[in-house]
Amino acid sequence: MPAEPWRYFEHDADVGIIGCGATAEQAFEAGAHAVFAIITNLDAVQPTSTVTFEFEEADFEFAFVTWLNLLLGKSRELGMIFSRFHVQHHGNWWCAKASGERWHAGLERGVEVKGATLTMLSVKQTEPGWEARCVVDV
Repeated sequence: MPAEPWRYFEHDADVGIIGCGATAEQAFEAGAHAVFAIITNLDAVQPTSTVTFEFEEADFEFAFVTWLNLLLGKSRELGMIFSRFHVQHHGNWWCAKASGERWHAGLERGVEVKGATLTMLSVKQTEPGWEARCVVDV
C-alpha cells in the first residue's frame, strides 16, 4: 500500500483520482480525501461538524461516483469543506458521514471540483486491497 491511500493520475483537462484501501469502503473514503485535497489543504480543516446521508446503489462503480457527487453537493449546499470521511454499505444501501467545517478566510482555496464523472471509472479488488478511480471535473 502506498504511503497515502490516495493519489492522482494524468488526464488532459481534468484530474484523475485513485483511492486505495483494504476494503471498498476504505477506497471510497480515500477517493473522497483525494477530491477534497484538490479543493484545499485538508490538514487545516477542523472536523467540527458532521453530516450524514444515505443512498441506494447496487453497482460499486456507480456507488463511487454517487458518493463523491453527494459529498460535493453537501459541501456546496452547506458551505462546508470536509476532511474526514466514513462510508459503509449493506447490500445496495450505503450509509455515509463526512466531517469538516464551514468555509472561512483562514482556509486556502485550491481548485474547484465540479463533480465526479464516469470517465475512466473503475472499482476493483486488487492484490493489496481495493482501488476506486475516476476523473473529476475541475
